Amino acid sequence: MRVDVVTLFPEAFESFLATTFVARGIESGQMSMRFRSPRDFGLGKHKSVDDTPYGGGSGMVMRVDVVTACLDSLDADAPDGVKAHRVLLTPQGAPLDQKRVRALAARPAVMLVCGRYEGFDERVRAYVDEEISLGDFVMTGGEVAAMAIIESCVRLLPGVLGNEDSVREESHSPENEGLLEYPQYTRPAEFRGVGVPAVLSGGHHAQIAAWRREQAIARTRERRPELYERYMKSLPPSGGKAK
Repeated sequence: MRVDVVTLFPEAFESFLATTFVARGIESGQMSMRFRSPRDFGLGKHKSVDDTPYGGGSGMVMRVDVVTACLDSLDADAPDGVKAHRVLLTPQGAPLDQKRVRALAARPAVMLVCGRYEGFDERVRAYVDEEISLGDFVMTGGEVAAMAIIESCVRLLPGVLGNEDSVREESHSPENEGLLEYPQYTRPAEFRGVGVPAVLSGGHHAQIAAWRREQAIARTRERRPELYERYMKSLPPSGGKAK
């Protein structure tokens, strides 16, 4: 998987790439990264990438001509001629979820476009394939969102995590039917009067699996009722084992 990042601050990614699973993905050849700044295509003496908004208003808006020039340049020198799926990172985009992460991770190349200032000229939207948001809040730029997508994608690539079962049993995974993950415990067996559920140390795998399933359903119902409702709707008409 190749990830192209359009950002005014490529240096913001240096420690991120060196200290996360992304480094393992790059070292293994499962992921490659390219960075390009719209500043390289800026106008005038100061390489301007933004301008005041038509109609007035506060802040500055990133120019469509500068941004698209940067996007097009990445496509023009794309390795093996593989053009990237373009993703605009914006609070107006579709919420990022595990299903969307899996779709991105399955693509050979993804381009993440990070904004700054008061956002993009509206015409930029015509030159991307998808818009994604981390949630219903606003940050000063798209770099953190880009890191979140990169991190969530690389762990799905073969061999990066080391244990393929990890991504199948975790929260939001399709194999877990979108439920939250069951509670996990490790040593010590007792801490400040709270012990580990006896079923987990009993060695009966079927009972452990049943307990974990019940806990996943109960935890989802309690913490994320909208996910629980979606899970219940996915059950066959005869019902299921949900309680």
